[in-house]
Amino acid sequence: MMEPEHGVPAVCNSCGEHDNTAEVFVACHVCNFSICKACADLEIKEGQKLCLRCGAPYAENSVDDAELKESGNQSTMAAHLNNSQDVGHHSRRISNMSSVDIETNDESGHPIWKNRVESWKDKKNKKKKAATKAEILTEKDDQVPSEQQMGEEENQSPEAPEALSSVIPIPPNQIKPYRVVVITRLIILALFFYYRITHPVDGAYGLWLTSIICEIWFALSWILDQFPKWSPINRVTYIDKLSARFEKEGEPSQLASVDVFVSTVDPMKEPPLITANTVLSILAMDYPVEKVCCYLSDDGASMLSFESLVETADFARKWVPFCKKFAIEPRTPEYYFAQKFDYLKDKVQPSFVKERRAIKRDYEEFRVRINALVAKAQKKPEEGWTMQDGRPWPGNDSNDHTGMIQVFLGHSGAHDVEGNELPRLVYVSREKRPVYRHHKKAGAENALIRVSAVLTNAPYILNLDCDHYVNNCKAVREAMCFLMDPQVGRDVCYVQFPNRFDGIDRSDRYANRNTVFFDINMKGLDGIQGPFYVGTGCVFNRQALYGYGPPSLPGLPTAPPPSRSWFGKRSSKEPSKDPSEVYRDAKQEELDAGIFNLKEIENYDQNERSLLISQMSLERTFGTSSVFIESTLTENGGVPESADPSTLIKEAIHVISCGYEQKTSWGREIGWIYGSVTEDILTGFKMHCRGWRSIYCMPLRPAFKGSVPLNLSDRLHQVLRWALGSVEIFLSRHCPLWYGYAAGRLKWLQRLAYISTVVYPFTSFPLVVYCTIPAICLLTGKFIVATDTMTNLGNLLYLGLTTSIILTNVIEMWWSGVSIQDWWRNEQFWVIGGVSSHLFAVFQGFLNLMGGIDTNFTVTAKAADDIEFGDLYIVKWTTLLIPPTTLIIINIVGIVAGFSDALNKGIGAWGPLFGKNFFAFWVISHLFPFMKGLMGRQNRTPTIVVLWSVLLASVFSLIWVKIDPFVNKVDSSTIAPTCIAIDCDITT
Repeated sequence: MMEPEHGVPAVCNSCGEHDNTAEVFVACHVCNFSICKACADLEIKEGQKLCLRCGAPYAENSVDDAELKESGNQSTMAAHLNNSQDVGHHSRRISNMSSVDIETNDESGHPIWKNRVESWKDKKNKKKKAATKAEILTEKDDQVPSEQQMGEEENQSPEAPEALSSVIPIPPNQIKPYRVVVITRLIILALFFYYRITHPVDGAYGLWLTSIICEIWFALSWILDQFPKWSPINRVTYIDKLSARFEKEGEPSQLASVDVFVSTVDPMKEPPLITANTVLSILAMDYPVEKVCCYLSDDGASMLSFESLVETADFARKWVPFCKKFAIEPRTPEYYFAQKFDYLKDKVQPSFVKERRAIKRDYEEFRVRINALVAKAQKKPEEGWTMQDGRPWPGNDSNDHTGMIQVFLGHSGAHDVEGNELPRLVYVSREKRPVYRHHKKAGAENALIRVSAVLTNAPYILNLDCDHYVNNCKAVREAMCFLMDPQVGRDVCYVQFPNRFDGIDRSDRYANRNTVFFDINMKGLDGIQGPFYVGTGCVFNRQALYGYGPPSLPGLPTAPPPSRSWFGKRSSKEPSKDPSEVYRDAKQEELDAGIFNLKEIENYDQNERSLLISQMSLERTFGTSSVFIESTLTENGGVPESADPSTLIKEAIHVISCGYEQKTSWGREIGWIYGSVTEDILTGFKMHCRGWRSIYCMPLRPAFKGSVPLNLSDRLHQVLRWALGSVEIFLSRHCPLWYGYAAGRLKWLQRLAYISTVVYPFTSFPLVVYCTIPAICLLTGKFIVATDTMTNLGNLLYLGLTTSIILTNVIEMWWSGVSIQDWWRNEQFWVIGGVSSHLFAVFQGFLNLMGGIDTNFTVTAKAADDIEFGDLYIVKWTTLLIPPTTLIIINIVGIVAGFSDALNKGIGAWGPLFGKNFFAFWVISHLFPFMKGLMGRQNRTPTIVVLWSVLLASVFSLIWVKIDPFVNKVDSSTIAPTCIAIDCDITT
């Protein structure tokens, strides 16, 4: 190591102290990174062999010299931290204000922080007496989860633990042809555009240029959508190995705890019976009951939702033991009793039939009680709702009420009918006041994060919509095969399951299953950095929601400035910031949200972190609840056994108050991110930008199932909401086109996928134009391609492009298992949604941005007379129906006009007509489900539609032939002399 030059003040770049008497030396010969002796000793003791600035390995001789110096110095990290003076000068990257802040806050009434410090000191003293030398954690040791490492530290096997999951790549005979076809299609596209641009249509230059622009946009959209699917993978889990490792016989279960979030707003639109079934399926999961807690967020503060949950908790005492005793699937009563199957198959218990009949009778009574509550809630009393004790219901005004929390079941509540413990069930309704913004679902989810952290603090969170029930009772175990695997789960922020649905018609005319997205696109993303978060059916790592980076987070790509503290604060002795320091500040704020990096302090336990982090900094990030801040510093979760339940409830009420998030990082860097109605995409994007990765889990039995809007109008409004969220992200600072480049933690193919999710609504403009061009061509007799000058090369390129498109889709269906019907429905609704919902979403997004105008497209329902799939046939009027209806009409008119014109011109006009009509039929075939939706029928076109179509086509054809608008009118003055001459000849 090199000594600094004489006369230069000694500055340690680790602790940031200026001291001429300190032993400061240059630790790195690459970037001349200077560090004091105390910090260097600490770094080497902890196994740090890389430069803190540039990441270059230290020179061997430098490390050896430091180790020799270390051997003569018996002081330890504990000794430094026990000395208040040493804490201020030599603590590893500690803010200079940390110890002062902690002491001050202890004296002002924060006993939790004081207890943490004292317990940490006691623990350190015991370690110092027992240990003979400092342990150096290797990279392999770091991968062992802390709960295992604490129990197996003395008896570790030299062999690595067996993996709980494995990756199954797509077979080479499928993926290699797929990649070859994609590259071939890309080459053909380049040649195709070269040909198109160099062969303009002179007679229809405007149509030709417009079509070229649209086709270029479609090609770019295809590239954004296609290349993130370059390396799709499948995964398989081993639940039996998970149980063998964490559920040993005769010992308490070591599986991680899970908090389940269910959110609801309006019980009139989200039926309480459906929500109750979702809650029942959660409580009956195949998971240790003491490890599960279900939180229901009632964002509408409805007394109907609360009373329904009371009934649900009572029925769960009978339903949960029945499910676990007979291992039934699914564990939601509504769908279990509706199944048409032999329920006696594989059931050998003689009492099963008797108990099944009894529980079914109990469920029917439960349904009657819920429906009675719904009927009662139809008419609200003028004085508002009143509770059983005579007090008014606090949520009579859904926009102005206090926070409400009620705990049901659990170890402190009622047990099931067999005397066994049940999972905890908690009702939560956050406080609302008119003067505050509440951020809808994202704000409700963030309130649940804080409440759950105070009451249970499970390290993992399962997020479900109120209409998505647990279809596979082992779903959480499937997720734990990734999250609790020390080789896989270290950097996993969430495990996303595909969305599967019930009650969809046989043909799935509106592509409600969305199979192409869930079975093709998401598998492709799983081979890069992970799938998107889609809003439900997702198990989160709580630490990722808190804005932390992953434990293996790489260092920043830029050199750190001199004299830096951990939170980006300058030392009190430090002069003004230089440009490099300002640059680093920006990166630190963007990437880590002012929160410490877990990698940098991964060798410290939770008590040490309280010394390394300033309480004031944590309050600026997380809010003013000391209990909640305490929970954020606990990686493995849990609540102290000595905690007073009444105190925790009061703290839980505090963290769901309206003003709690004010001047904090909630919704900006931690929790669900605000700024878009599709908060799910934005939240997952922020996590991936921090360096996390996600996992896609597709068990054979679908993990969760939900309901979907069946009729056309509701489906279009759902797509409108998704597209509007994408436009909002595109117009925000979080747009993937320009956000998150600094750290380079978002992979390029992953970025392309996120760009595709925010720009796809803008494809509506070229799509509407391209669907209009066929009718214009048929009405004007022009075409976008010069057919009379078509060369062999042009024909070959058109044929090659068509073939490559077909092959790409066929091979995708081959390796993904998607059926041709699902693929075709996806293509159809891409056009239907593109010319309606996506188009309106773009306009609404820009109106919101420029003028704050919120445009609502109201839906007016009409009755349906069908029983099965009755919602499918409901005809609702909405503005979204206008654009696709117009496109259908003008293309039908164009086809009729084209045939009429060909009849007038003779046989020579039939050749060009074929290409134009093919183009128009392409549009109509894609819009055909929309036509059926307008008629409100299933599996057949109504006779009245056929009759009207034939009548209108016949009338229009006769009128067209009679008027003949495209035939040049003959001037009578030009033929008059000829006629006179003929007459003269006749007379003579």
